[in-house]
Amino acid sequence: MTAPQEWIRPRALRPGATLAVISPASTPKRELVERGLAELEALGYRVKLGRHALTSGPLYYAGSLKDRLEDLHTAFVDSSVDGIVCTRGGWGSAELLPHLDARLIRANAKAFVGYSDHTSLHSWFQNEVGLVTYYAPMVAADFARTNGVDMDCWQHVFHGDKGWSLGATDGLRVLQPGVASGPLLGGCISILAAGLGTPYAPQLKGSVLFLEDIGTKPYQWDRMLLHLRYSGRLDEVQGIVFGDMAQCVAEDDQPLLERAIRHGLRGFSGPVAIGLRCGHVNGANLSLPLGVAVELDCNDTSAPQIQFQQASVSG
Repeated sequence: MTAPQEWIRPRALRPGATLAVISPASTPKRELVERGLAELEALGYRVKLGRHALTSGPLYYAGSLKDRLEDLHTAFVDSSVDGIVCTRGGWGSAELLPHLDARLIRANAKAFVGYSDHTSLHSWFQNEVGLVTYYAPMVAADFARTNGVDMDCWQHVFHGDKGWSLGATDGLRVLQPGVASGPLLGGCISILAAGLGTPYAPQLKGSVLFLEDIGTKPYQWDRMLLHLRYSGRLDEVQGIVFGDMAQCVAEDDQPLLERAIRHGLRGFSGPVAIGLRCGHVNGANLSLPLGVAVELDCNDTSAPQIQFQQASVSG
């Protein structure tokens, strides 16, 4: 593991860029992939579908381990590809970790886009390469949905805007006041927690931590936050932002979930916000650049803000 001194920022993904579309985890539905590809093309992107992206492999995987690894490495080394977007999550990304080629990926650094199960890949890219990656909409999961992508946010992230922010209109609410700054890291809490005690554990020192999930009950959030705290990882974190939780519990159970989160974070002194519409969401999915410096300001409870202090892409 190499803690990055200088994060590698991939090149911008403006209309005209070529996107490799791959499935590092589970097999997507063909009709959803086709719908998502059509939407990307309508936005002006060129797309290249990975050889095994639609393969129905053993169990629920999109092909064998070798197939999925081949598609990922091929997408990085293909000089015609500007960025990589996953079709969907599911399960399977963590199987790739011992076999990834850090030298190959560092020499061909480009944007990697995905969320959910791909949290393990995000952590690996950050730990081993120091690569800025993107917890952002996927082809079958979001681009295939009507209004599934917050395009304003997508453009801020992938066109190279500086000084933009997310706030209350993006769902953000304050759970605990304060101000914190650091690289934005994190992802799906169940994947992050599962990595603890392995060589692929998330490195969160000095970060503003983003956490979200799907189908996760209040007691499970409490349990995983306790796991992060016992591991010492939360001691390294400056501030925390939670997702909107709409796909974790029904609206009536949101107060219980927030009490469970407060309980799980007892003793944490940094700012805490909740409600950010990113990851597993019902509405327009936001894009978060992981590894980019941010400031989380929760002092004004009516107007919390995540300020992105630099462009997340180069060029």
